[in-house]
Amino acid sequence: MLDALTLDQMRTFVTIAESGSFRAAARKLSRVQSGVSVAIANLEAQLGVELFDRSGHRPVLTPQGRALLGNARDIIVRVDALRAKARGYADGVETELAVAVDTLYPLQQVGRAISRMRQDFPSVSVRVRVEPLGGPLDALKQKRCALSVMVGEDFRDPRIRFDALSSITQVAVVAATHPLADGEPGRPLEVLDLADHLQIVLSDPSAISEGRDFGVLSPQTCRVNTQDAKHSLILGGAGWGRLPFWLVERDIEQGRLARLNIGALGRGGETASEAYVAHRLDEAMGPAARRLADCLIELDTGGA
Repeated sequence: MLDALTLDQMRTFVTIAESGSFRAAARKLSRVQSGVSVAIANLEAQLGVELFDRSGHRPVLTPQGRALLGNARDIIVRVDALRAKARGYADGVETELAVAVDTLYPLQQVGRAISRMRQDFPSVSVRVRVEPLGGPLDALKQKRCALSVMVGEDFRDPRIRFDALSSITQVAVVAATHPLADGEPGRPLEVLDLADHLQIVLSDPSAISEGRDFGVLSPQTCRVNTQDAKHSLILGGAGWGRLPFWLVERDIEQGRLARLNIGALGRGGETASEAYVAHRLDEAMGPAARRLADCLIELDTGGA
């Protein structure tokens, strides 16, 4: 009977599929291998389908197993979210709140939100990490923070909830003294125009984007670990790169930086990406974390 299905069976099914073997799943679940085998055999009997083909050296998902795996994962996420929400209601105020912020997002906005939150929770200490690319997602996945502010659509996880903030505009820029700044006005730069010039690129502190590059067009690159380093190197004339418009608006107005019209990076070398405040669905959010998330949303939507 389907009513006899248990959450333990679902977790065992998903763990075997993700770890690749009954033995590895048993280690991960801190159980004996025979217990894992029995749980799956009972689940298969109750569902009336075979989930794994056991004829080879390692168990392989059957077509039915692959089709049902997503449903099992969804059930686990929903149950974990329900438990986390209940724990959040029962828990008291946090003593410390850790936040990871994408380097593209204006930190002053985070500061305003923290100030508002501390009006309600003045005893809460706050720890802020600023990281690029997959860093904020990795901080959530590794439970190094309760909240993350993330930018873009490249880093997602079904265990994470995302609530939209405002969009962040990035522009391609170069020092006004750099040769690329002398291009013909109105003519978009081609990728070949960039071949002889260094592109300043942020490195991902996590392994999430390993093997991937974002907006890298020049064959010659200089990789840095902070936005401030990227900004300073571009200002110094070392090369060109993309930076958030809020960071370089004054530099452009005062003639220190020039915008580059690179069609491969969006119209006029400009792209916009949505920002999100994110938290784990399977971890309880304390009252201060919930208030900080609300403050970030309120500020980005013009709330008083």
